[in-house]
Amino acid sequence: MFYLVHFVFDEAARIWDLRDKRTDGWLLTDSPLTPTLICLAYVYAVQILGPKLMENQAAYRLRGLLVIYNVFQISFNGWMFYHLCRLTWFNGYSLICQPVDYSDSENALQIITIGYCNYLCKLIDFFDTLFFVLRKKNSQQITFLHVYHHATMPLTVWIVFRFVPGGHSVFMPTVNSFVHVVMYFYYLVAAMGPRFQKYLWWKKYLTGFQMLQFLCVGVHGSQLLFIECDFPIFFPWFFVTQSIVFFLLFKGFHSKAYKVTRMDNKKIK
Repeated sequence: MFYLVHFVFDEAARIWDLRDKRTDGWLLTDSPLTPTLICLAYVYAVQILGPKLMENQAAYRLRGLLVIYNVFQISFNGWMFYHLCRLTWFNGYSLICQPVDYSDSENALQIITIGYCNYLCKLIDFFDTLFFVLRKKNSQQITFLHVYHHATMPLTVWIVFRFVPGGHSVFMPTVNSFVHVVMYFYYLVAAMGPRFQKYLWWKKYLTGFQMLQFLCVGVHGSQLLFIECDFPIFFPWFFVTQSIVFFLLFKGFHSKAYKVTRMDNKKIK
């Protein structure tokens, strides 16, 4: 048992030595324990503490706050999408094989900054669930998919930021930030009140758009399993596995949610 524990600690230390030293000292990123504890606190807050505190409270409406929050998310994700495209896609980025630039060049350091912003954005996304708790939308909105997605994304982005901040992995935050612009635009319209509900007919297509995102990220990451590229082989497996899990979860949600809608429409007819 002692040798097993010693081996595990040695392997953990060896893996930690492979981190990108340029990202040492950045707030909330120095240790894997930091995002792990933050995500565990999030799960406890939205699953146990929050609903308990709101149990005897009237639901908050928060319409004005939701509008401001969604405008911020659209702007923040749009800003990241623009700069990621400027630094990579419009600057010779290869969709097939793009090694990480570990130099101290201005371009490489800017990509690191955007990667850090993406990490912070995933922490800010926790407010999505907090607002559901305050509005007492627990049963309708705080599903396993919702909590799992929000709790795992900061850890996913932290791993990418600390080990491969750039290169082939840039594809994921670029696509994800664009999807979030569209998603938060939908939420913005929904937050503007009942008279705007007629403009939300495209909700099921939004879920399909999110599924397409995971499919693209998985296919893009899987390329490195079959070609030679100066990129750590662990991460293609990581991207593919995460994409499959999220795709199946969103597919299950899509099938369940819109199967019920179709059945309701048939009853009405």
